Amino acid sequence: MKFTEILLFSLLRFPTSQAFAPPAQNAVRSHWTGLAAANGDGSTEEVECLVVGGGISGSTLAHNLNRAGVNMILAEARDYLGGNVKSHKTEDGFVWEEGPNSFATQPSIVRIAYELGIDDQLVFADESLPPWVNHNGKLHPLPKGQGGKGPKGQLELVFGPNGVMKFALAGELLSWPGRIRAGIGAFLGHMPAPEGKDETIREWVTRILGEEVFLRCIDPFVSGVYAGNPETLSMKAALAKIARIEDISYSLEWNKFGAIFYGGLARQIELTKERKADPPDAAWPEFEYGNPGSFREGLSTLPNAIAKELKDKIKLEWKITKIEKSTDGYIATFDTPTGTKTVRAKSIVSTVPAHSLADVLQPVMPKSKDIFEKARPEIDRIGIYHPPVAAVTVAYPKASFKDVELPNGFGNLQDLPGFGSLNPRTEGVRTLGTLWSSSLFPGRAPPDYNLLLNYIGGSRDVGLADLSEEEIIAEVDKGCRQVLLKDDAPGPKVLGLKIWPTAIPQYELGHLPLLKELEAAEAELPGLWVCGNYRTGVAFPDCVTFGYEHAKTVNKFLETANVESKVTAEVGI
Repeated sequence: MKFTEILLFSLLRFPTSQAFAPPAQNAVRSHWTGLAAANGDGSTEEVECLVVGGGISGSTLAHNLNRAGVNMILAEARDYLGGNVKSHKTEDGFVWEEGPNSFATQPSIVRIAYELGIDDQLVFADESLPPWVNHNGKLHPLPKGQGGKGPKGQLELVFGPNGVMKFALAGELLSWPGRIRAGIGAFLGHMPAPEGKDETIREWVTRILGEEVFLRCIDPFVSGVYAGNPETLSMKAALAKIARIEDISYSLEWNKFGAIFYGGLARQIELTKERKADPPDAAWPEFEYGNPGSFREGLSTLPNAIAKELKDKIKLEWKITKIEKSTDGYIATFDTPTGTKTVRAKSIVSTVPAHSLADVLQPVMPKSKDIFEKARPEIDRIGIYHPPVAAVTVAYPKASFKDVELPNGFGNLQDLPGFGSLNPRTEGVRTLGTLWSSSLFPGRAPPDYNLLLNYIGGSRDVGLADLSEEEIIAEVDKGCRQVLLKDDAPGPKVLGLKIWPTAIPQYELGHLPLLKELEAAEAELPGLWVCGNYRTGVAFPDCVTFGYEHAKTVNKFLETANVESKVTAEVGI
């Protein structure tokens, strides 16, 4: 379960329900199908759809288009699929990630695993283990159920040994004034949003639940998920599903002051109905919505399986330089290891990062440079910001962790009973958060070690980019010692350090108007879609779900275009 939703609404989980019918096979195929290597030297290929960018969004989209029978190519500038998803396994038994560590399980992920024949490699975390917040030298658990399903799970979440009531009445993370203020916003009401204002995450949370909940609960979450600054991130852009709960709260006629709890309850009822109307396939493995998941040997299992499926339909180390309009579609130009290549496509879907697009789109979308390099003086930004983040994986012997008993019966810290620990910016720990990888999934470390994935940097610590690797590791080790380790703990066993200079796109103030400008420019170019995680969501499940949903959009466009081409040919126009 997503702990942010627990914190904000006390009771409920709010992932989005999706329809998961596969894209229909094209009823009509044009002369584009099967046509390739139009030039004798093989420098030009012709396809129905060109997918640019082989991260999780692009690779899952390509998988779905291929299953629907679309003649397509997937072009990727790197020498592998997966983007920021890259897993490693060492000979001495460590499995670690360079980027994201897990996903919040959704039907789209379980389904694609089933389709690719890797569903037997799915692994899920213990649903009862909580995330922890470091505050005043202690670790505090956030509310979590015990893994029960349906009404039993909801009762556990509220009244269980680590439930909301225990958090509110006996927990030490919030002071009594902070708890009372949060309770008023949750159960009685709060001030309405300023009319016409694009609120930041800090403004929204503080208005509804109070400053203390923001500083000790939501601020570390935003740092951990977005590596972002909640004073510049737009609530409606970055956390749209949660922001919507306020609208639902005020829509309840009797809930005059918008108490957020009741809107959350109403949304939970909606979700229950949606899930019953669109249940998972009985052939899929069982799963719990929102539970952390991965694959036995890491998240790269998914893009690796897609690479195996698509084979020569994938073009690696193809860097796009230009997209132009043609009489019957588009022409894309690439720099490749064997020289310049062009692809003629009836449709193109770009999933590459926003900071790579302005010049590429300029010939076909003249407004693109203005959009992606738009000045945003209210937050002192140009375009969509991608801050630097480092993912540092280290291991320590279990015996080097503090020998302390954790609250609510979770046991000894040396066993790391939880999802991980988050560090509010007020605590003086530079590391944003630490995922307890060896506790989340089986087989991640030898039995006498604990494996930790640490994230450091982000939009409030851009100085990370100026540090050497040794300095970054020293900062991470310092943070681990402040929160988790004994004073005499040995130095870390460093398994990996990956610096992402342009990491997670920031959904900051002005993000939604910028996307509206992009949508308007895109509408003038049928068959061209400019997508990516800056538009459809940064989370792993968002990217996978995009792959399913947008394949339907592309397929519908191609079917219409092919019918029109056939009619035109028959009447001789």
